[in-house]
Amino acid sequence: MKVLLLGIGNILFADEGVGVHFVNYISENYRFTHPLHSLDMLDGGTLAQGLTPIIAKYDHLIVCDTVNAPGVLPGEVYFFDFDAAPAEIDWQGSAHEVEMLQTLTMMEMLGDRPKTFVLGVTPTVLEPMHLGLTEALGSAIPVMEQALLNHLKQLGFQSDRIADKPITSFYQDGITREVPVDENH
Repeated sequence: MKVLLLGIGNILFADEGVGVHFVNYISENYRFTHPLHSLDMLDGGTLAQGLTPIIAKYDHLIVCDTVNAPGVLPGEVYFFDFDAAPAEIDWQGSAHEVEMLQTLTMMEMLGDRPKTFVLGVTPTVLEPMHLGLTEALGSAIPVMEQALLNHLKQLGFQSDRIADKPITSFYQDGITREVPVDENH
């Protein structure tokens, strides 16, 4: 089975970049192994439909992004099966989220969408030209990390912590940074 951890978002809009920052954080701090399966990590930015040919190559997809839910505080973490999304989730807070939702729906209609899970967090600030996350979202990273590690463990992956870089270390270089796609991770 091929698994893709996909970070979505615009890092120039503060908390909206959490998916990208989170994937960079996981990629730098962990190594994952499985005797049969592979795990790739990708900064998908705001490409949405442009990611279709890449996503279609995988059997299992984990999308990291912001989600909205009425009446919850910023920093609330959700992890759910895309096919059984909680009723309170609104994954249409920004243009890229709408495009990503449409991309997954279109892939479903064509029979190309892999089994999809969403690791989302409710944002505080979505403002242009603000690099980095707010304190509420930075505090949510350990919860997101544990949810991801638990899910990958259920899939049979072993995780090893190889570094201890804080999420803040990925804010400034996020514009020029690329996450390597390596099937050995």
